[in-house]
Amino acid sequence: MKRDELIGCGIVFLFGGMTAVLSLQMPIGTFRMAGAGLFPLWLGILLMILSALFGLNLLFGKRAAPKTGEPVAPTPANAKLVLLFLGVTVVSMLCLRFLGYPAFCFLIMLLLLRILGIRRPVFLLGLSLVTAAGAYLLFVRFLKIPLPKGLIGL
Repeated sequence: MKRDELIGCGIVFLFGGMTAVLSLQMPIGTFRMAGAGLFPLWLGILLMILSALFGLNLLFGKRAAPKTGEPVAPTPANAKLVLLFLGVTVVSMLCLRFLGYPAFCFLIMLLLLRILGIRRPVFLLGLSLVTAAGAYLLFVRFLKIPLPKGLIGL
């Protein structure tokens, strides 16, 4: 199992490196006036850092023994969660132009948090609303990135 995880970690590291290198072929810009390559560059760097940390943890960290009754291998319930997660993401992306960015961000956060098992309505709605408002303020108002406005026109 550890070998497979290390291989996956290496693949993610290489993907992050390729993303960062290829993003340098596009204009980077600044954080105030982001170019097309800024987001992929930072995404590639972040993927490389996280996969390196995960790999180091695999190599040098202590692995806890599984608890009694804890599934070690993938289960059908885990596969169902992954498929739900992917389905929500795809459907939300298809609705992005219709909904507009703020409504899309709110809806996808609400659904994904619910799939992850968060059940308290106040927490679900509050975190989804704060995330949507924060993303809107950051990307549309502060960074001036033109995102789909949708029906509500934000």
